[in-house]
Amino acid sequence: MSGRLDVVGIGPGEAALVTPAASAALAQAQLLYGYGPYLDRVPAHPGQSRHASDNREEMDRAAAALDAAAAGARVAMVTGGDPGVFAMAAAVCEAIEHGKPDWRALEVQVHPGITAMLALAARAGAPLGHDFCAISLSDNLKPWEVVEQRLAAAAGAGFAIALYNPISRARPWQLGAAFACLSRHLPPEVPVIFGHAVARAAEQVVIAPLAEAATQPASMASCIIIGTRQTRVVPRAGLAPLAYTPRRFSA
Repeated sequence: MSGRLDVVGIGPGEAALVTPAASAALAQAQLLYGYGPYLDRVPAHPGQSRHASDNREEMDRAAAALDAAAAGARVAMVTGGDPGVFAMAAAVCEAIEHGKPDWRALEVQVHPGITAMLALAARAGAPLGHDFCAISLSDNLKPWEVVEQRLAAAAGAGFAIALYNPISRARPWQLGAAFACLSRHLPPEVPVIFGHAVARAAEQVVIAPLAEAATQPASMASCIIIGTRQTRVVPRAGLAPLAYTPRRFSA
């Protein structure tokens, strides 16, 4: 079987943040599969064809890409950020587990990318300098009660928390509910870092206290980092403030 599938993370937006390995895999692919806006960020190469699909069609997209690779094509599955962080690597692995026997014989390689929480953390300073976790606020694949349990456990354990998929037209209330949950476990002055369209032309990064977090705008293009009781914000004259989490914890 000569086909193969590369699952490629193209980072948060800037072309300079795409790894050389990811760029090489994209350039060598005959077929590209992915969510339309992600495919639009990939430079065109002669002889390639593109197959765009909706954001909620992950399993169908994975199956189509695997079928094409099984037929002998070199295929790239394009995903924003890192493929393994709330992205297409999981869908591809799940499809292989439950799918056609010949999919298991394919050469499959996952190419890591810079995910949104790392890009946002770099813009803000070092808010993930100690232990942290990432939680998706989407309750499409898990009940909201599980999301709240994880938020409460992470906040209570002293983790900085990166929130993915914070809000959408179909899920308008979950972000406010998440802030309400976190407010029961964290003091109101804990910094919250809002990153909108990080590493893209419309980038905005705002730091606000948890007590005011619910008033800040957010969308599906946002990633949000909740600090800890130890997270500090360092004001700088004429420059954006830095946020960091000290590595030494006081008693």
